[in-house]
Amino acid sequence: MKISALPFLLLLFFLSSCEWWGNQPSFEDDFITYTIKTGSHEVEKNTNSLFTGSSMKFQAVFDSSCIYKTVSPENQHDINKLMGFSDCSSQHHVNSARFGWNWRENALRIYAYIYRDGERQEKELGTAELGKTMNYAIRTEGNTYVFTFNGTETVMPRYCSGGTGVAYKLLPYFGGNEPSPKDIRIRIRNL
Repeated sequence: MKISALPFLLLLFFLSSCEWWGNQPSFEDDFITYTIKTGSHEVEKNTNSLFTGSSMKFQAVFDSSCIYKTVSPENQHDINKLMGFSDCSSQHHVNSARFGWNWRENALRIYAYIYRDGERQEKELGTAELGKTMNYAIRTEGNTYVFTFNGTETVMPRYCSGGTGVAYKLLPYFGGNEPSPKDIRIRIRNL
């Protein structure tokens, strides 16, 4: 059976001429925009889904909506949550690993943010540039979490070893104790 090259050539012509038609195909439609509304902590339609892996990789884009000022100046240091998962068959305030962020000193700062047997720990990992796609990953390795932010690994302690057990995915969250002072948008693409 001989396959004609005509359909392939027509597709190639169509894709190369999309600019002429005013439409270029988008291959970035798999980003999800999460919005935290003014006065809220959680994203709209927050449904924590089951998490069954031992690692999580994603890309995130923060825009200028993530520049904010808290009502109480001391709350500017509170760490907002980006994404992560609960662990060790427990609630996330007992055992979990997440990336955190805040806007402080004219920079969007990124953190490793964990709960280990009810004790919270965090470590600043660097800064994210507004409007730029940045890479994030968390994986479990025995009794540690390995956070990777734009290629740099940071190890944090973990309470259990082995699989995550019954776990759930954690989505963006604003605060600390203050709710969001404005609408905040974060675009995330799972990898």
